[in-house]
Amino acid sequence: MAIASRAGVAPILQAVECHFTHSNSITELGSRNSTMFQSPFQQIRVTTKRKRCVLFAKLSNSDGEKEKNVNAAVEIASKSEFPAEKPPTPLLDTINYPVHLKNLSIPDLEELATEIRAELVFGVAKTGGHLGGSLGVVDLTVALHHVFDSPEDRIIWDVGHQSYPHKILTGRRSKMHTIRQTSGLAGFPKRDESKYDAFGAGHSSTSISAGLGMAVGRDLLKKKNHVVAVIGDGAMTAGQAYEAMNNSGYLESNLIIILNDNKQVSLPTATLDGAAPPVGALTRALTKLQSSKKLRKLREAAKGLTKQIGGPTHDVASKVDKYARGLMSPAGSSLFDELGLYYIGPVDGHNIEDMVTILEKIKSMPASGPVLIHLVTEKGKGYPPAEEAADKLHGVVKFDPATGKQFKTKSSVLSYTQYFAEALIAEAEVDSKIVAIHAAMGGGTGLNYFQKKFPERCFDVGIAEQHAVTFAAGLATEGLKPFCAIYSTFLQRGYDQVVHDVDLQKLPVRFAMDRAGLVGADGPTHCGSFDVAYMACLPNMIVMAPSDEAELMHIVATAAAIDDRPCCFRFPRGNGLGLSNLPLNNKGTPLEIGRGRILVEGTRVAILGFGTIIQNCLAAGKILNEQAGISVTIADARFCKPLDGDLIKRLAKEHEILLTVEEGSIGGFGAHVSHFLALNGLLDGKLKWRAMVLPDRYIDHGAPKDQIEEAGLTPGHIAATIMSLLGKPHDALLRHR
Repeated sequence: MAIASRAGVAPILQAVECHFTHSNSITELGSRNSTMFQSPFQQIRVTTKRKRCVLFAKLSNSDGEKEKNVNAAVEIASKSEFPAEKPPTPLLDTINYPVHLKNLSIPDLEELATEIRAELVFGVAKTGGHLGGSLGVVDLTVALHHVFDSPEDRIIWDVGHQSYPHKILTGRRSKMHTIRQTSGLAGFPKRDESKYDAFGAGHSSTSISAGLGMAVGRDLLKKKNHVVAVIGDGAMTAGQAYEAMNNSGYLESNLIIILNDNKQVSLPTATLDGAAPPVGALTRALTKLQSSKKLRKLREAAKGLTKQIGGPTHDVASKVDKYARGLMSPAGSSLFDELGLYYIGPVDGHNIEDMVTILEKIKSMPASGPVLIHLVTEKGKGYPPAEEAADKLHGVVKFDPATGKQFKTKSSVLSYTQYFAEALIAEAEVDSKIVAIHAAMGGGTGLNYFQKKFPERCFDVGIAEQHAVTFAAGLATEGLKPFCAIYSTFLQRGYDQVVHDVDLQKLPVRFAMDRAGLVGADGPTHCGSFDVAYMACLPNMIVMAPSDEAELMHIVATAAAIDDRPCCFRFPRGNGLGLSNLPLNNKGTPLEIGRGRILVEGTRVAILGFGTIIQNCLAAGKILNEQAGISVTIADARFCKPLDGDLIKRLAKEHEILLTVEEGSIGGFGAHVSHFLALNGLLDGKLKWRAMVLPDRYIDHGAPKDQIEEAGLTPGHIAATIMSLLGKPHDALLRHR
């Protein structure tokens, strides 16, 4: 481990990895992960780890004895087993808040970390959620809360799915069984959930910016608290992180940045064939930095010189350290130094003692400026099924703790995501110009299927939506047909690029916006509420939405055929309807641009839906017809831009009531219809027009059925709205129930 001398941080232990032949003598060392015993050296600690054992030696300088290198070698062949039943957690049972960690010894902190891992595994096994990322930061979380005084000291988690251990240690352990459920704990840090959550983070790469703002605010208010930004699990691939580091190096406020380097991109980069290395040159630079033996040896020599002579040699050691990085580090590894951050690392992110030592030294420094601590961790640490999984069990449904086997519901009906992927593959098989781009979400967007079929035509750009959009624009200028598949909520991160680089130049980039509408357990940070509003206002953008999986395939074919302007289409999380009349070989037929369709003919009331919410419209029409004898026309708009003007005029002129329904925010489809009605004088007569949209507030995480109920978009709500417009409020109330 290399530690920077300027910070005054010196390891109290020299770590030497050893390979032992597995024997009973190792298992007899004690019940904890770590056992201390006396030896010819002053103290030796052996930490048993899966597949290896690490021996730490604290060397004595007494009697003029010089420091010695410790070398040993042993192999552990056995495979660790995880208990089928939750083990007791006596130490964790005494911890309710971070203050309770203050007086714990290092062995106690290590025991606490072990118990937290068990708590995580057996807890998430019952609820589902984000597992691998949280397991990887257990040791770090324990060290942070032992050293710092949260909530006065601000600790920011980025990305937020790493925060489960933090929640357990900050008064929310008893509620962890409610995580991501209706009225339960959020799956990400949430400021109004706990004073210990310094900043909300459901997306990624925001922690350094927020932390710098907090640090500068602290300085302006003459406060003395510390600010720690934990960034990692792929979050360092986004440009905002570098913008923030650049600014922090200039402002020089005291800020501690912890880079959790677990070689993963969120969601983890994995293909259908197994694990794949994460994208980006930064990952390669960090990997080289971790393995740079020459640099580490020279830095250790500088530290040794400082120890022996002291005083003035601190400057010498600092210079040796500085030039060593420039001369021996791989190209780009001194990037953090060039940005003005003082770099410390790489550090073992599972060695609590070393982390505590480093953090305490930095905390005690009066004016350290921005410091970056590079931690090397393992996602899924301590749980063998997670360590071995291609995705490190990043996000899981309920599972068996003993084996890690997830209880996934088998369904003959595919998800909308997979129907999209199959349709895109069908188009790409007949058009070699079709390419696909995603932002570290190959599994989430379904493009892993496309990548397996066309590995040279699929591009994972990392968590970098801005780059993804402009990269797609560049591909379009060369005559290719890019499909940029990004979650609706994540495309918000690249909106300026959508406007300036794509729409303004009228480049035919096709945006596939997955997770449109309400998304259930992930809550408002991932809810796709705003895409129709922010895309349909662009002059050159074509905006589409399918009502079912067959329509989705036709819309994919339509997007492939549009080659003179940009277009986008939205589709929800969850499964399709299980239709039997899917297009042959999943190859859709291009639709006429700006043409909707009538699904059910009626006479008195017209409901015009946009997207899969049409299924609720159909159900509402059935309620009205069967229970109230009201004849309802149901129409599928298909397009928000351009609107089907002829269809809208017909519905407005032939019906008493026109209701538009969408699973999106105010300013979306309904707003465009109302504008059309007003311009054409269709609101000047007796027509009653209303728009049903998502409420003008954020809807918390919960079960999808609970969210749609809260949003007021169930079939009962739609029917009740019609009844109310017909002057039957009592009946409307009954329909609402």
